[in-house]
Amino acid sequence: MNAEELGKLQKFLRQKMGSNALEVRARPRTDDSCEVYMGEEFVGVIYLDDEDGDRSFMFQMAILDIDLEEME
Repeated sequence: MNAEELGKLQKFLRQKMGSNALEVRARPRTDDSCEVYMGEEFVGVIYLDDEDGDRSFMFQMAILDIDLEEME
């Protein structure tokens, strides 16, 4: 993913999630995925799917059970 795509993904996520604290960052040594942060906290990975010229992006976010316990 290039810098333009990263910017578009960041703008999209900020709008959909309602938070300007979301930041999309390039990953070292790979160009088929990027990382998503909320401030300095890592929240997930976006993977590029580029089959047959149809580009799509998959956002994967792991939620740990201990994170849910903090919500109680």
